[in-house]
Amino acid sequence: MTTRETPTGSAPDDAFSADLLFTDGLPQMDDEVGYRGAVAARAAGITYRQLDYWARTELVEPTVRGASGSGSQRLYGFRDILVLKLVKRLLDTGISLQQIRTAVEQLRASGIRDLAGTTLMSDGASVYLCTSNDEVIDLVSRGQGVFGIAVGKVLREVESTLVDFDAQAPEVLDELAARRAVRTA
Repeated sequence: MTTRETPTGSAPDDAFSADLLFTDGLPQMDDEVGYRGAVAARAAGITYRQLDYWARTELVEPTVRGASGSGSQRLYGFRDILVLKLVKRLLDTGISLQQIRTAVEQLRASGIRDLAGTTLMSDGASVYLCTSNDEVIDLVSRGQGVFGIAVGKVLREVESTLVDFDAQAPEVLDELAARRAVRTA
């Protein structure tokens, strides 16, 4: 088994950044496979209504398949569910939705592949993306960090939650969409 080196020079230890030969029941991390909205909401610990609102307001949109009209099903990828759970954690700590939007944009812009080594820190007003222990220590030493969320821990929680659910390829139509497809063909 080969592993890629991480920027810090250590070998990755999580399923997301390693080429695994055996996954031992871990969820699909393929960008082409997704989970229905109800599963994504349950795995993230949010309501379906929150999930729908966040998708419509473009806070967290499904990357596997978006909604395309009545009866279509959104499919959320593993990373989408991870971001949903992080948003939920930030909301639970009292961070404003506007600051959370900024944090989500930071995560997207950084394009970090090794999320296991990332920590989201906050001083209650702003959210900071820290990719090393030195950044966390620097932030805390300046008196800015009030709390932190270790993304790697949340990643493993999402993995263990999704083990019990089946992922779906985007070609899979829900029952209503399948009927429509047969009628229009």
